[in-house]
Amino acid sequence: MAKKRDENTELQILNAAKNIFQYKGMDGARMQEIADLAGINKAMLHYYYRNKQLLFEAVFKQAFSTLAPQLNLILNNDSSIEDKVKNFTSNYISFVIKHPYLPNFIIQELNRNPDFILKIQENSLLLNIDKFKKRVLLEVNQGILKPIKGEQLFINILALNIFPFVAKPLVKAFINENDKGFEELMEQRKTEVSDFIIQAIKN
Repeated sequence: MAKKRDENTELQILNAAKNIFQYKGMDGARMQEIADLAGINKAMLHYYYRNKQLLFEAVFKQAFSTLAPQLNLILNNDSSIEDKVKNFTSNYISFVIKHPYLPNFIIQELNRNPDFILKIQENSLLLNIDKFKKRVLLEVNQGILKPIKGEQLFINILALNIFPFVAKPLVKAFINENDKGFEELMEQRKTEVSDFIIQAIKN
């Protein structure tokens, strides 16, 4: 029972931290706020996570460790590039709609702490695009795709999927939408982005 209680407490802490980080960012978040939201005292919070940096990294790892395997499977299976574009886009957008804090988490932390990328590497959370690049080259040689490097295609996929979430306040202002409207628009982008990329690269 004690072990279960500890696991529940840690989950409460991570959920509370996720909510605070989402609205206030890394720099604006306070450990006392996180402790209050988790329903524990600050001493207990520090028992689990000595500082905000360690807590931030735990929240990031918890979220991204569920997404990275999905995306790596898509990039490295034997499916066509068309299917990879569709499945990558659908999985990524679905995930970020549920975890809207994550893209800004990564961008802010990489800008604030460039060594953060080493933490991602240590936990095997980086995406591996080696097989993706080979598949792109194969389909280019077969005449299925227009000439394009796998790296460039991958960056295009990332850019079109990530930017609206990273720039959410700006995008909402430009298109004059509230949060609900923005989320509906992102759902539509699952097919809009895929169709746009596929039409651009296919012969």
